Amino acid sequence: MSANERLSSFPRPLSSLALITLAATIGLATPAAAQDYQFSTLSEGRRSTPIKEGMPDYNGGFTFCRLQYESVRNEAAGLGWSTDYPRGDQNLLVRLSQLTNIHISHWDDWTPGHAVVRATDPDLFRCPFLFTSDVGTVGFAEEEVLALRDYFQKGGFLWVDDFWGDAAWEQWSKEIARILPDHEIVELGPDHEIFSYLYRVQEMPQIPNIGYWRRTDGDTRERGEESPRAYLRGIFDSEGHLMVVMSFNTDIADGWEREGESNDFFALFSPPAYGLAINVTLWAMTQ
Repeated sequence: MSANERLSSFPRPLSSLALITLAATIGLATPAAAQDYQFSTLSEGRRSTPIKEGMPDYNGGFTFCRLQYESVRNEAAGLGWSTDYPRGDQNLLVRLSQLTNIHISHWDDWTPGHAVVRATDPDLFRCPFLFTSDVGTVGFAEEEVLALRDYFQKGGFLWVDDFWGDAAWEQWSKEIARILPDHEIVELGPDHEIFSYLYRVQEMPQIPNIGYWRRTDGDTRERGEESPRAYLRGIFDSEGHLMVVMSFNTDIADGWEREGESNDFFALFSPPAYGLAINVTLWAMTQ
């Protein structure tokens, strides 16, 4: 069965009130999920290698692939490609399996099937959906530029998240322009269908790192005046298909990673973080 056929039964769009139901569903599911769905207990940290090599053993379902890259500069609180990894990746897969009809892949220990690939890894082309974080630090080698350009030409999709402020935007926009020259970056406003593909997310959520949020008594602007609000931006191919999504001045994945650490943080940020993530995932799989 194709991805389109598997997903055709999803009701869409649901009203913004569905995010309240989403929050309640996540909250009720958490205790059982910790046992039945194997939430990650691993903390994030700067890593040079992934926790598992290769692709999941049981990959008949959706695999969440994270792009590994080399950082050429530092950002405050950033950890390069491993930012929000592995717990964010694993928790998102758990929620996808609970809140949609998506079948996820698994490793041989039955943990959810999230993988890490490099641009030059042949497994890249087994990942129609690709995600990475802290891209304001990225520097691609020439062979990576060529491989990623080929990936997009063959229908690949990339979501980049958790980069903040002017310097990070300049670095990322320079690197993606090397891969996709002559492609315009455009803003995706709340009226774009991606905000209501399954859950209606009324506005682009600005989600800070939980540590920053705690230190600043609830501020969401990690770079102050350089990050007054969050943006969702994109790059389309010549036929109008969305190839790249960029969540800028926000850390969507912290809403997945940190959902069990604070009831207040969860209530504020996890429902829109999962709502948007589900919308983006379904969009990438069906459009």
